[in-house]
Amino acid sequence: MKKTVIIQASSKSNGNTNTIINYLNTDNRFDIIDLKTKNIGSFEYDFSNASDDFIPLMEMIIEKYDTIVFATPVYWYAMSGILKTFFDRMSDLLHYKKELGRKLRGKNMAMISNSGANDLKNGFEMPFIESANYLSMNYLGATHTWFTDNGEDINSEAKKNIADFSKLI
Repeated sequence: MKKTVIIQASSKSNGNTNTIINYLNTDNRFDIIDLKTKNIGSFEYDFSNASDDFIPLMEMIIEKYDTIVFATPVYWYAMSGILKTFFDRMSDLLHYKKELGRKLRGKNMAMISNSGANDLKNGFEMPFIESANYLSMNYLGATHTWFTDNGEDINSEAKKNIADFSKLI
């Protein structure tokens, strides 16, 4: 059985998203990739960013993992910019590296988000669902998490969400 990887997509490697991931991964059953540590340029129609970290990273992810979990903070009602860039670069897998992209078929995708409150807006999950559909991946679901009023701990209801989400992946 292949493993699950969590793609951490925050502008802060040791921030709230990382706290959520560590809570989800207390038993160390998931590998974690921090996109902040990667050099991934924006999508270019001439594929001029082909020598950055995106293609080697996707080759490794596709080879090693059956399930990809995207972990993102909510920035301005949407996924983080670093994750949006990653999603945009999937266009490389539809054109420049089409055979690699086809290997995503049948793999699983899920998403976990976090913010300062239980205030996720309708539609936030849509890019994940539709991207999974377009890539012929299985979308397993999502959960949203948030922190206590003082910002120092994960909210107890959010902890339950994480426990339920863990059973999906």
